[in-house]
Amino acid sequence: MKASMITAWWSLDPVLRIALHTGLALLLLSAASHKLRGFRAFKAALAGYDLVSDRWLTEVSRLVIGFELVTGLSLLLLGGFVPALAVAALLAMYTFAIAINLRRGRRDIDCGCAGPARHVPLGPGLVGRNILLIAAALIAVLPATPRSLVWLDAVTVFAAVAMLALLYSAAETALANAGRLRSADHSLLTEAMES
Repeated sequence: MKASMITAWWSLDPVLRIALHTGLALLLLSAASHKLRGFRAFKAALAGYDLVSDRWLTEVSRLVIGFELVTGLSLLLLGGFVPALAVAALLAMYTFAIAINLRRGRRDIDCGCAGPARHVPLGPGLVGRNILLIAAALIAVLPATPRSLVWLDAVTVFAAVAMLALLYSAAETALANAGRLRSADHSLLTEAMES
């Protein structure tokens, strides 16, 4: 098999790669912005996971936000293998923290991922969402196939990122609503059992 065929198979069209890098970078920068604007709420959400000592909670909260900012900016401005891999690692860490707490039966704590204005309780949907995001980040690690970009590629990237943002927003709303419904069902069941 020729080396050029292997390279072509293990590479992405540059438009797809740019769209993935941009979408993931904007997601991280938006998440960091939510956390900065609602630092106390994020710190409380992180405390709810019960994975960090109270002594280190402020520092770890700042570290998480800083890592999101640096990783998001690196992916947006530099692109490449290392920033995309760092995004996948960060998302894997979040997924692991969620999975640990789901295993503990702690579904009612806030994930800390939607900002202070919206409470999104932990659930398997968050794990699924994060696995899809990790897959996107791992795909974004692949090099771009060399080709010239034309003006239509910029339009395609913009449309793809806008579509990804809308899909992500819809998924976030669905996850938040599912959590509310689960809480309401639990409350109704508890009331019925007490009657």
